[in-house]
Amino acid sequence: MKAETSMNGPDFTKQELIPVIAQDDATGDVLMLAYMNQTAYEETLQTGRVCYWSRSRGKLWRKGEESGNVQQLQSLYFDCDADTLLVRVHQLGGAACHEGYRSCFFRRIDPQTRQVAIVGDRVFDPATVYKKS
Repeated sequence: MKAETSMNGPDFTKQELIPVIAQDDATGDVLMLAYMNQTAYEETLQTGRVCYWSRSRGKLWRKGEESGNVQQLQSLYFDCDADTLLVRVHQLGGAACHEGYRSCFFRRIDPQTRQVAIVGDRVFDPATVYKKS
C-alpha cells in the first residue's frame, strides 16, 4: 500500500482548535488532553516545549509556566483525519495535572458499580503551586 503523501500536518482549516493527547514518551501513560491552535502548534515545533491554547483563559498556555511542570516534545503525530494530535513528551516535574497528579486521568470508574476511585498519588499541592493573588 502506498503511503499518503498529500498530508503535511494537522488541518486547522476544519477547526481552529484541535484536541491534543499528551502521552509520556518513556512509559506510554496518557497524561492529559488539551487543545492547540495554529499558533500553539507552530510554537511547539519551534521551541520543543509544548504550548497549548487555554480555552478557559483565552490565550496561549505554555505547559508549566506556573507550575514548572514543563512538557518537552519528543515526537508528534496526527490522526487520519488530520484533526487530532498526539504529542509524546518528556514530563518535567513529574505532574501534568493542575490538581497535582501525574496524569489528569487519576479518577477510575468501575463500570459495574460506577464507583469512582482515585488512582495515583499527588505529586504537588495545587494550593501551594498556584498561589492566586
